[in-house]
Amino acid sequence: MSDTGAGFSNSPQRNVAVDAYRGFVMLLMMGEVLKLAEVAQSFPNSTLWRVLAYNQSHVEWAGMSLHDTIQPSFTFLVGVALPYSLRSRERKGETFQHMMLHTIWRSFLLIALGIFLRSMHSPSTNFTFEDTLTQIGLGYSFAFLLTFVRPRWQWISLGGILFAYWLAWALYPAPGANFPYASVGVPADWHHLYSGFASHWNKNSNLGQAFDVWFLNLFPRPGRFLFNDGGYLTLSFIPTLGTMLLGLAAGRWLLASSPRIPLRRFLLAAVALMAAGLLFHFTGICPVVKRIWTPSWTLFSGGVCFLLLAVFSWIIDVKQHARLAFPLVVVGMNSIAAYLIAHLFEDFIQSSFRINLGTAALNVFGPALEPPILGALTLVTYWLILFWMFRNKIFIRI
Repeated sequence: MSDTGAGFSNSPQRNVAVDAYRGFVMLLMMGEVLKLAEVAQSFPNSTLWRVLAYNQSHVEWAGMSLHDTIQPSFTFLVGVALPYSLRSRERKGETFQHMMLHTIWRSFLLIALGIFLRSMHSPSTNFTFEDTLTQIGLGYSFAFLLTFVRPRWQWISLGGILFAYWLAWALYPAPGANFPYASVGVPADWHHLYSGFASHWNKNSNLGQAFDVWFLNLFPRPGRFLFNDGGYLTLSFIPTLGTMLLGLAAGRWLLASSPRIPLRRFLLAAVALMAAGLLFHFTGICPVVKRIWTPSWTLFSGGVCFLLLAVFSWIIDVKQHARLAFPLVVVGMNSIAAYLIAHLFEDFIQSSFRINLGTAALNVFGPALEPPILGALTLVTYWLILFWMFRNKIFIRI
């Protein structure tokens, strides 16, 4: 396995399991066009649709759905690629200065691309830094630098980052019983507010919210920034860096054990990290919340990422079912293109199907099922575009 960055490389020698895992993650993201939550509303008594809708939506606050694995997995896989990227560049004779400048440039492009995509439907540039690309971009250069230190110091850095971040939130004043949650977009009937020590991690009443009220208002915007509707935060890039460091450890283990797959290590890491995250959550020390990327979320979701990497490695490398992974690999080898296609092409593709197929064809199973039918056609179109790019060796790299 050589440089297998998250859509950043087109090397001839690749780890198929990593590409398949990345492709799976991107398909989950692109699969939003199926609009399963919308369908579930038409079938309120259906357990099947309710389960499907839950797993294609982000949980409101604490916990995890399948959809919530997308961002940590994408971030984790960026970390997995780093040791291979470094080895490949060192073999080409690149100097540290050259690699560092390229890394900073890559970080800038990721941040800029994230802002561009978030600004598509805005009257002006929407300076926001909480989406997947900007979060990775903000932490990527730091992760790259940590690739050069010994594994022991990488683990110490991970622990230090998570503890310092947790401590900063714990020391910031808790909102209190009379906090005006309505003024920061939290409705009165919202049932996810914590009391006691855990209230330090309540929605839009925390350290990250205070930082964004200062930081985001430094940029030109139509009106003053008051809060993010979803509770997402710029400062989440700090514990997100921890997710990249967990991926860095996985990539290092893959390199060290090659050609064997360190499944035992992956599974032990998965169990230990998930258990630690749940322990902190249920003891009230730190809840598992993706939207604000709590340190316990970094641990728990990191464990899930190790588990998924183990599953894909077992199926593809141990059981030798690489051919089954081909549809996923097509997407995983061009994940930046997949990300752009999903954000830029949806309206055009769906309007084309509506115009050329008509309502009768899209409603063949009834109006309630039109969204997944149109979504499935859109998803197939996405894949065919990526397959054409794959066949013609067109890979978008940053």
